[in-house]
Amino acid sequence: MNLVTAPGPPPGAAPPPLLAVAHGSRDARHGATVRALVARAAALRPGLRVETSFLDRPGGQATPWSGPPVAQMVERLAVRGHHTVVVVPLLLNRAFHASSDIPAVLAEATAHHPGLTIVQGPVLGPSPLLVAALERRLGQAGVDVGDPHTGVVLASVGSTDPEANAVTAKVAREWRRTGWCAVVTAFASAPGPTTAEAVRRLRADGVRRVAVAPYVLAPGLLPDRIRRGAREAGADAVADVLGDAPEVARLLLHRYDQAAGSPGTAHPPLTA
Repeated sequence: MNLVTAPGPPPGAAPPPLLAVAHGSRDARHGATVRALVARAAALRPGLRVETSFLDRPGGQATPWSGPPVAQMVERLAVRGHHTVVVVPLLLNRAFHASSDIPAVLAEATAHHPGLTIVQGPVLGPSPLLVAALERRLGQAGVDVGDPHTGVVLASVGSTDPEANAVTAKVAREWRRTGWCAVVTAFASAPGPTTAEAVRRLRADGVRRVAVAPYVLAPGLLPDRIRRGAREAGADAVADVLGDAPEVARLLLHRYDQAAGSPGTAHPPLTA
């Protein structure tokens, strides 16, 4: 299985399909949001086949996830005659799912299709476009972006991988330089401050206005926990999840171009 950068298609050839892989969820909102994001990306790139798949539920139990599993979509694309598939993980950091789960699923899928090459692209984050999407969501929640009197809680699901959490903390530090009086992290399911604790700490530090920005792609149990904690602690504003923000759709295509070896010069530049 090819998991490194592959050369782009020759001039005039159809580009390899993009298979977006998201984490599954029992929450119907999650699958709907992921599909909306992928549809927006597809609309930005006419002529590119774009499909959505989800990681299976661990243990193979019968309860359905959000949509077709990865192996099923790989099978469909192989049957339709595609020789190369570019997989882009819809993940914000390179934790266990990107480094272990997805490669294992792809290796198993390609074992059944020896003539099929699968190229696994980079995860979405970190990226200036994700920060731009966060700012879009905060603006929609009534926050004056970059207000020096506002502190932001960058609330993520969190990971058992300390390096992944460290990357989120770095995003917060760099975002602080854009004008906010403070940007701190919070985690819904990892060691570290919860959203409520982070909001209260900013208040204790004298921050006049506190906004919570979920660093999360789609709704679900843990994003709901973030929102609930923010409200309980008295946050002034809580943004929506990143969802199908235009910046995220552009980033999805950029990661595809990186993996496919396509310069993508005819598409919008990777700036916020």
